[in-house]
Amino acid sequence: MTNRWTIWGGIAAVAAVGSFFLVPQVKGWARGEIETVIHQYIVENPEVIPEAMTRLEERRMAQMIGVVREDLERPFEGAWSGATDPQVTVVQFFDYACGYCRASLPDLNRLVEENDDVRIVYRELPILSPESEQAARVSLSAARQREYMDFHLAMYAAGRPSNATIAQAQREAGLDAAQVTSDMNAENVVGELRNNLDLARRLELTGTPAFIIGDRILSGAVGYERLRQAVQEVRDAPRSGD
Repeated sequence: MTNRWTIWGGIAAVAAVGSFFLVPQVKGWARGEIETVIHQYIVENPEVIPEAMTRLEERRMAQMIGVVREDLERPFEGAWSGATDPQVTVVQFFDYACGYCRASLPDLNRLVEENDDVRIVYRELPILSPESEQAARVSLSAARQREYMDFHLAMYAAGRPSNATIAQAQREAGLDAAQVTSDMNAENVVGELRNNLDLARRLELTGTPAFIIGDRILSGAVGYERLRQAVQEVRDAPRSGD
């Protein structure tokens, strides 16, 4: 009897969250008997409903990420840190005006320092202010000049984006001012910001920071331990061909 309940528990979970009532054809089982078993299992084990919904959401999330993964994990020129040949890629969507993004910076730095197989891909998502977009464009110019992390760290250290703090970070990173001016409206810089916004919409992101690690989307300043755990889950996951 235990095996029967285990089997129908899975069926019940699917049936409970679907838009229709799933009743498979099983040899030796009448439709009414199947429905009775499913109903009784749900009544006696209501916890399967949220469990099933969670599992379905995880699958939906993995499918969304899978569709855009190649584009998602491909960095804009020099807009990344960490491993050159990573086993795990962490993608962060961020805004320089976002306090939670600033709070996550030490966690990402630690993740790279303590895990030599991890790469961080930074994706500017300037949604909070016009100054956010200005800072994002300068950061992409810094990436083209191979000074991305210098500007990235200097921008966070300077404070909330403004004309003054952006200029300060630009000087501290040693950027070529003429190239910054040229890059601000360059096609690939504007295209990168547009692409990031499109990726965020397709992944149904609602704010920053957001981290995509493997098949998971983590929202907010989740802390170092949660990031490390997600990285380890990717390492431990079976690979195609294994």
